[in-house]
Amino acid sequence: MKGFSLIELTITLAILALLASVALPLAEVTVQRNKEQDLRVALRELRGAIDAYKRAGDEGRIERPADGSGYPPTLAALAEGVKDKSRKDDDSKIYFLRRVPADPLTGEAWGLRSYASPASDPKEGKDVFDIYSKSEQVGLNGVAYKEW
Repeated sequence: MKGFSLIELTITLAILALLASVALPLAEVTVQRNKEQDLRVALRELRGAIDAYKRAGDEGRIERPADGSGYPPTLAALAEGVKDKSRKDDDSKIYFLRRVPADPLTGEAWGLRSYASPASDPKEGKDVFDIYSKSEQVGLNGVAYKEW
């Protein structure tokens, strides 16, 4: 007789199920690592742009209100551009970002912290001093994403 016995098929299926049960958690961790990497890159990019805006204000290259902190009023201001005061002859702008990246974990807007609020209790205000993810999840390192 040609073919496989029921025992051979059962053993083969058991081995395949064991391999699949090992591979699935590894795939889930890989997906989470990729999202965390995207979050790190987006946070670094946005925080770098916020710092560059502040530095340009301190150097007098962009308009800065006398009573302001020097940080951007919104995240959109980083991508929309700000008039360059160092070039008086034209309406050139300084752009700090090409576009504002979305939060890779939630796909929504970032949480904003103003200069006047403490780090332990971030609140929005007249400016954008820092950003954070609104995700309630915890990263692979055991730290909540909103604390990164």
